[in-house]
Amino acid sequence: MSEPIGRVGHVLLPAADVGRTVAFLTETLGLPLRFQDGDRYAAIDGGSTTLAVAADAELPASGKVAVGIRVADLAAVSARLRKAGTALLGDVVETEHERSLGFQDPAGNVFVAYEPKGS
Repeated sequence: MSEPIGRVGHVLLPAADVGRTVAFLTETLGLPLRFQDGDRYAAIDGGSTTLAVAADAELPASGKVAVGIRVADLAAVSARLRKAGTALLGDVVETEHERSLGFQDPAGNVFVAYEPKGS
């Protein structure tokens, strides 16, 4: 059995209206809001896993739920995925907070490996 590449850090939930979805999760379900970045992204405290509400432009695959896996070395994970012939969803994306790479499992489920900056 292979070593795990990291741990589940968040689940990305697509939302056409981020504010409305955040209101549902926080007001109706009572989950705490960690932060919100306008109408593009919000992080909801889901306990050990963050629920990330995201506009379509923030998703690795349009309109699909994605599981985020926090990794320590994105380059090593990328090499491992390529060696396995995994379907990658574009190139590594770099933002001010992290580097990430979207990919799909054989069933078409979407994942994103992300390496926070400064980790």
